[in-house]
Amino acid sequence: MKKRTPVSEIMSTEIIALRRSDTLESAEALFKKHKIRHIPVVSGESIIGMLSYTDLLRISFADATEDEHNVDTVVYNMFTIEQVMTKNLVSVSSNTTIKEVAEILAKKEFHALPVVDHSILVGIVTTTDLINYLLEQF
Repeated sequence: MKKRTPVSEIMSTEIIALRRSDTLESAEALFKKHKIRHIPVVSGESIIGMLSYTDLLRISFADATEDEHNVDTVVYNMFTIEQVMTKNLVSVSSNTTIKEVAEILAKKEFHALPVVDHSILVGIVTTTDLINYLLEQF
């Protein structure tokens, strides 16, 4: 296992993102369509927040059905993405080592980190990316 491997080797660069003006209903549809658990919220190329599927679950019954048309949208209409998303983000740069990323995720209560270079969102790395990297080493 290489000790200085940068996170850019394992991060996702095809970013599915939301804007603060998007609805929570559209966010839920993206989570389900792409089978993901974290979506950055952006303004231009800069990240302003992170919405997790768990954030949606806290305010709804989003996982109670696979058919998003049956979800009670009244709850979603009570909140904006900006109200639900995490705002005080921890981020890393693309040349942060995988070991450093693992240390951050092991100590914190979240499971994804935005990868930001010069104030521009360039990727996202998750605990799943780390596990897959470790599995490739064996």
